[in-house]
Amino acid sequence: MIELVLAEADVATLRTDLLGGQTERCAILYTSQTSRSDGTVRLLAREIQFPSVEDYTRKGTFEAELKPELVARITKRARTQKCALVFVHSHPGPSVPDFSAVDDAGEKHLKGFFAHRYPDVIHAAIVVSDGGLRARRLGTEEEIRVIAIGVNRDVLFDPSSHKQPVAEIYERQVRAFGEAGQDAIAHLRTAVVGLGGTGSVISQQLVHLGVKDFILVDPDTLEKSNLNRVANATAKDIGKPKVKTAARYIESVSKSANVQTIQGDVVQVKTARKLLNADLIFGCTDSHGSRAVLQQIAYQYMIPCIDMGVTIAATENQITHIFGRVQLLAPGLACFTCDGLLSADEVRRDMMTEFERQADPYVQGVRVPAPAVMSLNSTVASLAITMMLSMVAGVPVKARHLLYNALASTLRNVRATPQENCYICSRSGAYARGDSWPLFARQS
Repeated sequence: MIELVLAEADVATLRTDLLGGQTERCAILYTSQTSRSDGTVRLLAREIQFPSVEDYTRKGTFEAELKPELVARITKRARTQKCALVFVHSHPGPSVPDFSAVDDAGEKHLKGFFAHRYPDVIHAAIVVSDGGLRARRLGTEEEIRVIAIGVNRDVLFDPSSHKQPVAEIYERQVRAFGEAGQDAIAHLRTAVVGLGGTGSVISQQLVHLGVKDFILVDPDTLEKSNLNRVANATAKDIGKPKVKTAARYIESVSKSANVQTIQGDVVQVKTARKLLNADLIFGCTDSHGSRAVLQQIAYQYMIPCIDMGVTIAATENQITHIFGRVQLLAPGLACFTCDGLLSADEVRRDMMTEFERQADPYVQGVRVPAPAVMSLNSTVASLAITMMLSMVAGVPVKARHLLYNALASTLRNVRATPQENCYICSRSGAYARGDSWPLFARQS
């Protein structure tokens, strides 16, 4: 399977520029090519180029042909930047488009051109109309999936016919967001990073909603002090990996669930890279280092991440503050770096090994366990799950960055502006670079 991933804003730009006129128009996408362990090839759209009027040889109601000189220039640039190319053009009319005989002939010529000059990557083609779009590997009949990522996760075109009848147990959910929404949930490969207070509740709610494909990541084993807040854990689980406790519950609810458990720390590259198989990530960790890695994955590989956290402040057994935060990390939205939510010193500390911390004169003391209450963890986890339902199933909830103040009984929608040259979420930074950039994480 080949999967093309674009930012929502780029999809809107293509539709605005290519549709609505009397002639066919073209655009070129520069994409990073990455591969998942299941063999899926992902093309991550980094940039759009719109040809000028002078770049066309022919341009009419039913045809649009680019000059060979332009194709040669963009090919040279793509090779230099190690990008794959996607050729986009429009068709008139309100119907879902299909590739024409003229398209077939043009792509056959391009395929031959690339076979000699740029044969090592997968190139693609898209045809778009007012009725939708269709995509395929360039010069072939192999159709490819197209996904838009931003405040939502929309599958714009999917050639696979995986839709199946909805099980009766989800009948009440279907009444809320329809069969299409339930189908989207059922085919979402979801990673949960951190299976403690919030993560255990997240995994519990996901399986009841109908998610069937899980990647569970946590380095720790269950301790007696965890029993007050880790959902579905019992005294028999003490000493066992937290991921196994969560997996046991998921499999007890859904016999058809596919659960991959990873007892590892996401600040290590070998663990972090296993998240590249996910469609969506829930960040349920409590360290700055892990959040730094998760945000890089979210933008560099265009895998949206819903991060959450709960803070309880108490003095002499008197609670002074209770705050919760739920934030989506996705193209077009501000990252933690833009928001100023990460401490460089804390990230540095988290990336160290225990030996390095002990040897470093600037790292002092040990972290004191923070207060944790299951009801508060569950409140924030539920807000995160509802945000996911809005993203993939169309539940009409607009907020993508929430701040919860329990003492004031308020829930506030926050809007932050991405920094123009942010090294994580901007196009001059890690955005959509895939494997061409390293992950800033521990190598071992």
